[in-house]
Amino acid sequence: MTTNALYTDLSGYYDLMCADIDYTSQSNCVRRLHQIFGNDRASHLDLACGTGPHVQHFADFGFQSSGLDINQPMLDIARQRCPNADFSLQDMCNFGVDKPLDLVTCFLYSIHYSGSIDQLKACIASVHRALNTGGVFCFNSVDKHKIDTTAFVRHTAEQDGSHFSFSSGWRYDGQGDKQSLRLKIERTTNNITQVWQDEHPMVAISFKELKALLEPYFEVHIFEHDYEKLIPWDTASGNAIFCCVKI
Repeated sequence: MTTNALYTDLSGYYDLMCADIDYTSQSNCVRRLHQIFGNDRASHLDLACGTGPHVQHFADFGFQSSGLDINQPMLDIARQRCPNADFSLQDMCNFGVDKPLDLVTCFLYSIHYSGSIDQLKACIASVHRALNTGGVFCFNSVDKHKIDTTAFVRHTAEQDGSHFSFSSGWRYDGQGDKQSLRLKIERTTNNITQVWQDEHPMVAISFKELKALLEPYFEVHIFEHDYEKLIPWDTASGNAIFCCVKI
């Protein structure tokens, strides 16, 4: 399967694949971070927005919410979900906006889809250009030195008479700035099983390296990966939420 095929050819299964994700808690947490660290305005852009569930939550919060993604089939679903939001087909590593923003988000570790350190730098620069002074950039990330390559997240679901099994996990060989996200979908209908597998190239970076890339542009705050309560990062865990305020 070609790169990103699970997000294009199989975009109709994306929401089912993400059925266990607590979009409400994630969105509420970032809204609190914006209230604490941001300005009092409310224009929002979600990078790699997929089918738009986070955009919908921020629109419900009263934000002027929008999203961008590189996969048109995902955006088609997002527009159906959020007909009053703006969506654009753009690369998060090189995007533009019509008006400065107050909040930019990037959920579900999608910051790693930048794929390389140079592209990640370009993404950070694009976000900085897009934000008002005092605007906030929030995303979650995984430290390359803390990745457990044996760990997989799995869940099952039923839809239209078919049984689905989804699994995903990180792969990193311990060297360099390249890692990958392994994805697998199994669909069983009338005892016949189809299997789709993909491995997406992702950028691998440590939190120390990531903070160094962000600090020329932002005041950086790092929190534990807990969307229910805001806890400063303990410097040991490998998952974290970054809250970056434009200088």
